[in-house]
Amino acid sequence: MRAAPQLIALDEIYPGWDGMDDGVERAYDQILRPHGRDLVGTWQRYDWVAGKYAENHAVDPSRGVILEGCGVLTPRGARIADVRVWMESPEPSRKRRALDRDGELFRPHWDRWAAQEVRHLRRDKPIELATLIVTVP
Repeated sequence: MRAAPQLIALDEIYPGWDGMDDGVERAYDQILRPHGRDLVGTWQRYDWVAGKYAENHAVDPSRGVILEGCGVLTPRGARIADVRVWMESPEPSRKRRALDRDGELFRPHWDRWAAQEVRHLRRDKPIELATLIVTVP
């Protein structure tokens, strides 16, 4: 029996509201690159309340990894990922789901985060890198 893959959410790694690119780079360097070499990777959880990185988490090289989050599908990551999924959804729906999930905490940061998403879409063209596209209304 194969072990279940490890699910790692980039929400746990982004260093704050302006940290999409930095979080993605940390995930590549600390999770995907070691994992691809059959080495134990480690990543640090970002404590959004304290505004700093907290405890470390190990990534078992004998188990698969699912890395999910905004900005993760880039040309660099596409070269090493076995499966690349793009979730396509209109901006109003994404915003509603984010506010439903995080409440008013997210509202004042939406525009800052959305600008990083736009930059990622223009620069990395993630939909073109996907092996699977899922449309979410």
